[in-house]
Amino acid sequence: MTYRALFDRRAVMKRFIAGALCAVITGPLLAADNWIATWQASPHATWGEQEFALPTGVPAVLERQTVRETARISMGGRRVCVVLSNRYGTQPLAIGEARLARDGEAGTVLTFGGQRDVVIPPGAPVVSDALAMPVAALEKLTVSVYLPERTALATFHWGAQQTGAIVEGNQAGAVTWRAAQALHGRALLSGIWVDAAAPTHAVAAFGDSITDGNGSTPDRDRRWPDYLAARLSAGDGGVAVINAGISGARLLGDRMGVNAAARFEQDVLAQPGVQTAVVLMGINDIGWPQSVFAPQEAPMTAARMIAVYRQLIAQAQARKVRIIGATLPPFEGTAIAGYYTPAKDALRRQVNQWIRESKEFDAVADMDALLRDPGHPSRMLPRYDSGDHLHPGDAGYEAMAAAVAEMISRY
Repeated sequence: MTYRALFDRRAVMKRFIAGALCAVITGPLLAADNWIATWQASPHATWGEQEFALPTGVPAVLERQTVRETARISMGGRRVCVVLSNRYGTQPLAIGEARLARDGEAGTVLTFGGQRDVVIPPGAPVVSDALAMPVAALEKLTVSVYLPERTALATFHWGAQQTGAIVEGNQAGAVTWRAAQALHGRALLSGIWVDAAAPTHAVAAFGDSITDGNGSTPDRDRRWPDYLAARLSAGDGGVAVINAGISGARLLGDRMGVNAAARFEQDVLAQPGVQTAVVLMGINDIGWPQSVFAPQEAPMTAARMIAVYRQLIAQAQARKVRIIGATLPPFEGTAIAGYYTPAKDALRRQVNQWIRESKEFDAVADMDALLRDPGHPSRMLPRYDSGDHLHPGDAGYEAMAAAVAEMISRY
């Protein structure tokens, strides 16, 4: 039995659910609908500027302002739905107008249950009505959202690697903006779904700042899931790729996003069309304790990390989602005070040994072996290093994507 055939029944059900959520304004649901997640930025909670070592990069409050965000999708399709998030909000979030546009265009108004405006309940997302707008694989789209009321931003995405903009007033339909304020995180946009022309599936990259693309060239789509999308989305047998990485994410701890087990369902398993998850997470669990980020935390243990990996494996396999475990790359030399020690590197190697040898993941992507310097295995190979000795640069991310693409192509 082929990998695609194995998941056909499950994929049909997920596409049906996605189609039901994405209210179709162009006609009734048809059997040929193939709704799939084509782009994602996992939402997480904001924090006070005095609560954590890093600034959020987004305004604390927006009022009578328009936010514009750009996203390069992976798979194309015949129709599009846009997902906006108020997951961590404690108050309703009023949207006055939202538009989806191609670069250089005014775009088309998005509706929600046939209305131009919508109020997102606390703790919830909102999915737009389906827009009959054919989009191509790897096309860049912009989403502009006008917030007419005073809105305290409680939900955002820190590591955008894509510059957005904020402008006064309702300028959702303006092609160009003047006096715009740069937005270095993501404020509202959390997902884009497409009705693909043919049945397909999605790969979800679940991780931390390495998956989120820290160290890559900003505004150039050079995270490793971006490179993976470029490899997998082409042709009739194309596969979508979504990025469920959150910078600072951990298997166990909360701060920059909730812990892995708490968000795996929403960010990966519940996304339409996901049939493969690649898990690359754990380096912050090792590095944060007794560092500037978490000076009072006790050292991590392999047993605690492995217990969470097993939870993710169980959740994925119960949903018949193939789960690939990725080993943790080397990180000696990082300038973050207290983040690296020889003892922490020994723990990383212990965890990697379990990932490689336990056979509990469906497959293993050995990022450690790929990225490490053979002459100094606790350090990243210079040509793959972004320069901070923790995150790969563009070349490293491209190599990671090539390794994962080769694994995916076998199934």
